[in-house]
Amino acid sequence: MTQPAFLDSPQGRRLAYVATPGTGPTVVFLSGYKSDMDGTKAVHLEAWARSRGRAFLRFDYSGHGRSGGRFEAGCIGDWADDAQAVLEALTDGPVILVGSSMGGWIASMMTQRLGRVAGFVGIASAPDFTEDGFWASFDESQRATLLNDGQVALPSDYGDPYIVTRRLIEDGRSHLVLRSPLPMPFPVRLLQGSADTAVSTDTLLRLFDHIDSPDLQMTLVKGVDHRFSDPASLALIEAAIDQVSPA
Repeated sequence: MTQPAFLDSPQGRRLAYVATPGTGPTVVFLSGYKSDMDGTKAVHLEAWARSRGRAFLRFDYSGHGRSGGRFEAGCIGDWADDAQAVLEALTDGPVILVGSSMGGWIASMMTQRLGRVAGFVGIASAPDFTEDGFWASFDESQRATLLNDGQVALPSDYGDPYIVTRRLIEDGRSHLVLRSPLPMPFPVRLLQGSADTAVSTDTLLRLFDHIDSPDLQMTLVKGVDHRFSDPASLALIEAAIDQVSPA
């Protein structure tokens, strides 16, 4: 396992990252909720970028992977600030953002904050999931538990239960991106599997409808799940990065 370097963010959070030098716009991978930079997609794309001499950056949000902090203490605003800190400190010039699941939401936010995004690839993007996924699906008992106890535990297909905090829900409402147009004046590719049980195709379509891009394409792959990390799916991600990269 590659040993990371560390960046202290302006908010005082210690963030782990691995940067691969190279040419062209830096490809930056933004991982998902309770995921990290050592996942299959991030590591595969790093090797792919290295083989092509392309600059690549992967990192962990606070409370994730090898970064400092507790996962349960974080929220969308914190993790977006982490992403912004990493992008501003560790990249120069144009960047290609590759966001997986929650990383697709945070990457969407970065396209509005950073003026040098050259392309965006969303993989099973999960914008606004705290409100339209978690909160919308809670029954009255779960909502009461969240408000009274400050958190509620949800079962997960990927290991330990998700601890959803009141802060996560309330902060998420300040960062929703599907309530107004999303100007992205660069190429965008959205990828998702039809067997994804974590993010609905309705979310994919809503994001597609909200993005204002001169070159926007959506690919729905039959039978692929939320991980989107089988060899054929990884090849699709590689192709999408090439498609959104400046000639």
